Amino acid sequence: MTQPHRSIRQFTTEKLTDAEISDLIDVAQHTATSHYLQSMSVIHITDPHLRAAIAGISKQQYINQNGELFIFIADQYRASLSAALGHHLGSFDKFLQAASDALLATQNVVTAAEAKGFGTVILGSILNDPKQLIDLLALPKFTFPICGLLVGHPDQTPQLKPRLPQATVFFENTYALPSDYDQQLAAYDDIIRDYYATRDTNRREETFSHLLAASAAVTPAKRSELFAAVKAQGFLSAGY
Repeated sequence: MTQPHRSIRQFTTEKLTDAEISDLIDVAQHTATSHYLQSMSVIHITDPHLRAAIAGISKQQYINQNGELFIFIADQYRASLSAALGHHLGSFDKFLQAASDALLATQNVVTAAEAKGFGTVILGSILNDPKQLIDLLALPKFTFPICGLLVGHPDQTPQLKPRLPQATVFFENTYALPSDYDQQLAAYDDIIRDYYATRDTNRREETFSHLLAASAAVTPAKRSELFAAVKAQGFLSAGY
């Protein structure tokens, strides 16, 4: 059985070799892709000033430490160079295709990297200021950053975070939460409370229900610009 994923945020100073990085990008390129259009790209961040700026956007300083930083891009720009149908490439359908390609490639790289003994953490926080990130990466029209990924030699072994009961996320034929969902959630809250109270670092009083409520109530200021940033990149065209 495949080992469960653990997010690693502390890495040793040992860098990945060029061959190891090339292997991971090869895995990304061989990920399942919508209609074989390969609508994703990957940017390896090696400039220390650029990396520091991305860490500032993310508000997570471990991003500016060890490990290799990659940004996965939804990419319809290459298609726009080959087809005189740029307005169609801005459709929601094409954006979703490219975003799916980028996300699938990210997860594929995570799986491959962990199989090699590396640690990984996926970074949604790069979108805390999407317009600034687009400028920093000099992204052309019909591209959009989807997520970041840190990969490196792990320097920590965090405890496994408990997941929701399978019956609350896995259904047959139709969406159907179990009739005792409230009780299962309450039991899961107890598990999460114990996890946060006893884990090795950053102990606190917390439940999953509180996490859901807090997340729903708070949106980082610049995240409100996501829709406008996607449109500014040429996507979500009216009528498509």
